[in-house]
Amino acid sequence: MQYDLSSKITLERTPERYFRPGDMIESLRQTRYEKLRTSIYADTIEGARSIAQKVATLIREKEKQGERCILGLSGGFSPLGIYEELVRMHEEEGLSFADVIVFNVSEFFPVNSVECHSNAKLIRTNLLDKVDFIPENFYTPDSTVNRSNVYDFCRHYEELIEQYEGLDLVLVSVGLVGNIAYNEPGSQISTLTRLMLLDVESQRDLKRFYSSVSEIPSSAITMGLSTLLNAKQLILLAWGENKSAILKEVIEGKTDDNVPASFLQLHKNAMAAIDLSAAQQLTRISHPWLVGPCEWTDMLIRRAIVWLCNETDKPILKLTNKDYNHHGLDELLSLFGSAYNVNIKIFNDLQHTITGWPGGKPNADDSDRPERAKPYPKRIVIFSPHPDDDVISMGGTFQRLVDQNHEVHIAYQTSGNIAVGDEEVIRYISLMLNVIDRFEATNAVIQPKYAQILHFLTKEKQAGEPDTADVLYIKAQIRREEARSACRFVRVRPENIHFLDLPFYETGKVQKGKLKDIDILKVIELLDEVQPHQIFVAGDLADPHGTHKVCLNAALGAIHELKAKEWMKECRIWMYRGAWAEWEIDHIEMAVPISPEQLRRKRNAILKHQSQMESAPFLGNDERLFWQRAEERNQATANLYNKLGLASYEAIEAFVEYRIIE
Repeated sequence: MQYDLSSKITLERTPERYFRPGDMIESLRQTRYEKLRTSIYADTIEGARSIAQKVATLIREKEKQGERCILGLSGGFSPLGIYEELVRMHEEEGLSFADVIVFNVSEFFPVNSVECHSNAKLIRTNLLDKVDFIPENFYTPDSTVNRSNVYDFCRHYEELIEQYEGLDLVLVSVGLVGNIAYNEPGSQISTLTRLMLLDVESQRDLKRFYSSVSEIPSSAITMGLSTLLNAKQLILLAWGENKSAILKEVIEGKTDDNVPASFLQLHKNAMAAIDLSAAQQLTRISHPWLVGPCEWTDMLIRRAIVWLCNETDKPILKLTNKDYNHHGLDELLSLFGSAYNVNIKIFNDLQHTITGWPGGKPNADDSDRPERAKPYPKRIVIFSPHPDDDVISMGGTFQRLVDQNHEVHIAYQTSGNIAVGDEEVIRYISLMLNVIDRFEATNAVIQPKYAQILHFLTKEKQAGEPDTADVLYIKAQIRREEARSACRFVRVRPENIHFLDLPFYETGKVQKGKLKDIDILKVIELLDEVQPHQIFVAGDLADPHGTHKVCLNAALGAIHELKAKEWMKECRIWMYRGAWAEWEIDHIEMAVPISPEQLRRKRNAILKHQSQMESAPFLGNDERLFWQRAEERNQATANLYNKLGLASYEAIEAFVEYRIIE
């Protein structure tokens, strides 16, 4: 079965020559805005294999010379694929780590209080413990480092690196605020290994790994910028769309201590290794017309015109030949003859994305509509990664589909149980105990069980301790009932509500399991039963928790397995985005307007999920509540359509069609 089809989505829009130039001249042209050497890979798997090969080559070269290889390795998610590939190379190709020395690039402080989230543990678990590495060759802050000796430790750490004549290669990732390791904004280029207070934004980024704010570390021991820049070779790792904005600053911006990773531009042997999703805002990918001739597709033309409208502060139909020539888009004038011809084409293309009938309008000419008129009514499956993503991300469209008499099924892919705070369980358990007492109910099992759960949550549970199976069950039921409440509000039939509880999610921890056949088979079973004419899936690859991407892969994997079915040949798949980001307007293929009244109904549906309000454990970096994010995002899309000269709507939900990969 296919487990990572989501990584292919971007490739459908980006010609390979934009990220893999054919020759040196083409490379110089494409990378003219880039000040840090950058390798863009089709996906994280390709990137991890390539970087692992570089590490392995270095280890073998040093071994041939009778020398030790001195590595600086990082924790976090970015290097995990590389570590996995290095383990494979050890097992299958005989790559030896017996003469490798490893220094941990950064570690949270104090070390003993964060062992379960320690970078050292991650490096050991995913690499060092799986190969022939000598444990004594791993240097890292440990529990012996405390407030009284941390500065002596940092000085000694630098001395150890010097004794080994410096680091041969460092793998390090970039944070969302441009930090490298934990050299936070404001760090100076001369800094050595030191104790660093974590920036507020870095702490927010760490929320995804912790069940409560109180557990998030406030400081870390980190190699300084000078330490890193003195390494003989340095590779900056970044995967995923959520890194794309900061990478543009790191790679194309000026060196600036507000973006510490930008200092890598000064290193003679540094490179950035990123995937296509992370590269989305680099000029050669986002605005290729600025670096040379383009392969003009309808999507790219639309992107260029939207960009031109922003540059000139004009709506589409007011753009002139002079505007095109002045901003490097004269190539389009040659293709279309005049600005007027381009303007009309793009205006009509955008106009045709707008529809108040997301399931198709019956008895209407559908030649210029995003969805087919027939069959009507349609059977529709909406996949929701968590039990509230349906109403957060496409609540207005959801409501329209029901109101327009389609048979709408909602499939909640995960239980969402770890995103429920302990206080919610305490409140519900206390309520049930009071109900039992009021009606003098007697049950030899339920009362002691409730008392046991209450005692665990209020007396026994320690910070960071996993929930018991009983607590996780109750948290899952809380989210189920909230989802049912929202569905009742939208008027979905109870029998059309499906809870898949995909096994990859059910670890009881923030860290989830890998997608497996059993997850995809559950999705296949539902789709084969319903045989829908339309499928909606969450295409939000910027989700900081990763669950959305895994759920998308589960749905796409199932669709791939079913593609030969007769009913699937007539099925269309639409991708929506969650509360983290919106589709860029050049990608939007269906835009569903939302009136002020519909927007209020959407808000009310979101508010049915009370456990996900202010006290929810995983709200991410955004301080706004989910209903606020959704409304502002939908209103911003509507405002952009209006700015381009189209009709003015209160809000718009946007969708992109997924085309099955053959």
